[in-house]
Amino acid sequence: MEELSQVLRERLAKAEEMEREGIRLYPNGYRVDHAIGDIVNDFSHKSKEELEADPPSFVVAGRILALRSFGRSVFMHIQDGSGRLQIYCQQNTLGKDAYALVKKFDLGDIIRVRGTLFRTKTEELTLLAQQIVLLTKNLRPLPEKYHGLKDVETRYRQRYVDLIVNPSVRDTFVKRTRIVQSVRQFLSERGFLEVETPMMQVIPGGATAKPFKTYHNALGIDLYLRIAPELYLKRLLVGGFERVFELNRNFRNEGISTQHNPEFTMLEFYQAYATYEDMMQLTEELFVHVARQVNGGSLQIVYQGQSIDLSPPWRRYRLSEALTHIGGIPAEAVLDPDATAAVARSLGLPVEKYEGHGKLLTKIFDLVVEPKLVQPTFITHYPLEVSPLSRKNDDEPHLTDRFELFIAGREMANAFSELNDPRDQRERFRRQVEAREAGDEEAHFMDEDYIRALEYGMPPAAGEGIGIDRMVMLFTDSPSIRDVILFPHLRPEKKS
Repeated sequence: MEELSQVLRERLAKAEEMEREGIRLYPNGYRVDHAIGDIVNDFSHKSKEELEADPPSFVVAGRILALRSFGRSVFMHIQDGSGRLQIYCQQNTLGKDAYALVKKFDLGDIIRVRGTLFRTKTEELTLLAQQIVLLTKNLRPLPEKYHGLKDVETRYRQRYVDLIVNPSVRDTFVKRTRIVQSVRQFLSERGFLEVETPMMQVIPGGATAKPFKTYHNALGIDLYLRIAPELYLKRLLVGGFERVFELNRNFRNEGISTQHNPEFTMLEFYQAYATYEDMMQLTEELFVHVARQVNGGSLQIVYQGQSIDLSPPWRRYRLSEALTHIGGIPAEAVLDPDATAAVARSLGLPVEKYEGHGKLLTKIFDLVVEPKLVQPTFITHYPLEVSPLSRKNDDEPHLTDRFELFIAGREMANAFSELNDPRDQRERFRRQVEAREAGDEEAHFMDEDYIRALEYGMPPAAGEGIGIDRMVMLFTDSPSIRDVILFPHLRPEKKS
């Protein structure tokens, strides 16, 4: 830290000296006419002789990432949002004063260059500087070239530096944008209307999760950051919007891991007159569409060394079947509540007094089955106990018409045929309230207004939620959710 402080003091002293010499450190109003990436793409095929015969002129700007001085000439590499380009500065070309300014440049400075394009003896595309302007003086040194910014927490905390020095990180977030655009395109082309619903809610609903709580001074009421947009989107089904989706933030007051961040991006979409089986087909089509858009058309991807084939149809298991065939849990232990509780305890899982048979089955599933679901797999027929908003299965009313999608050993989507009977919904909410009173902080609240909406009549429908961050992780081969969130939540920085 002392070494860094010394460098900072030297940079600041240098900047103050430059100002005393009349050099503007942070000027404004200089136009930039060209993107470096476009120059490289358009002229990478041009030979040295072709460029010499008709040298094109450009005005670019970027941050200096490499700097080499050779007496009366300086080579540097600058980077803008689209790529990198070498700059060649000569005293004879720039003039004595401008070249003296160049000699004062540091790594990290942002400059504007006007010049002509040529190839060096090593055939590298290079801009011969004819005019150069300092736009922003760097006061804090970038990480060393060969060591870089490698400390994971520092990379997340100082994402702005991470983006400067690690091109692969920039590529990940460019790809994230393309994935989100692809999802929007897919749903819009199928008649879904994008909407926005409240982020702050009087009653947090639509999922089983612990919410963040705040207070609204003007209204004098407690509010919760939403854990899901589901109940508002289904209110829109009642109002006559038959296909809706929202792509926005959810907030859950839970632990942080490689798969969980308290603030995350969720896609939810709802379709009237559809079932959970329709959602399975739509989900396959959506992932195939995204893969073809961002993966060069291929449905074969590699995630953390695992080869994954997204070609439909994807395999399907009932939850009870998956526990037996994949998890190795005996069928009798799946069917008998006491035996299920014994299995849970043998696996080291706590058995709470408010947890029934269905809840324990899903906890066992999460431990012994989920990590093994590498290839795309739909798990269907979840217990009623853990599905407070799902429609009961007609033939097996203790189960629901619901599925979850798993890829690469983690949940990617959750969907079901919607419960639209207000009487049944009230009873489900009542049981959730009892669980909350017994100690389950993630149990659902009673939502009288939502029940009132259902009493007006919601058409039979199906809906789904897909975690966008996890989808991006999959398509960018990112091991942690923090790798695909620009500014993930971290513990407070220790003061030096």
